[in-house]
Amino acid sequence: MTRVDFYVLPGDRPEERARLACRLAEKAYARGHRIYIHAPDEAATAMLDDLLWTFRQGSFLPHGRIGEADEDSTPILIGHDAEPTRHTDVLINYAHEVPLFFGRFERVAELVDQQPQYLALARERYRFYRERGYELNSHRLGG
Repeated sequence: MTRVDFYVLPGDRPEERARLACRLAEKAYARGHRIYIHAPDEAATAMLDDLLWTFRQGSFLPHGRIGEADEDSTPILIGHDAEPTRHTDVLINYAHEVPLFFGRFERVAELVDQQPQYLALARERYRFYRERGYELNSHRLGG
């Protein structure tokens, strides 16, 4: 069964959440996992695509957009309107709803910041997974 981890940031700045997505992708990639970052829309997909090149000096995370990059040779995919066919290790959910295809993944990373409107949506996602019996873990970061 899919393991779901909620990563709770102490602040409410959107860039903290984006950087967390990159750090989690970097960590999973270093462990040999194939990762899919699910964004809510094209703007977020483009922002994450750019940020994965620059979020930390000296880092290189081979990635591409779903539908543009070769899934077999690209360990990190980013998308918002499609789902990967082969990347089923780690799903980093940058969107604010549970993706319909989450159950195909071994692990799901849910990102939570303290913006009130998004905190309420994170609580709904937590409740969704809990009511369906998924293993849930919470990690309070920083602060």
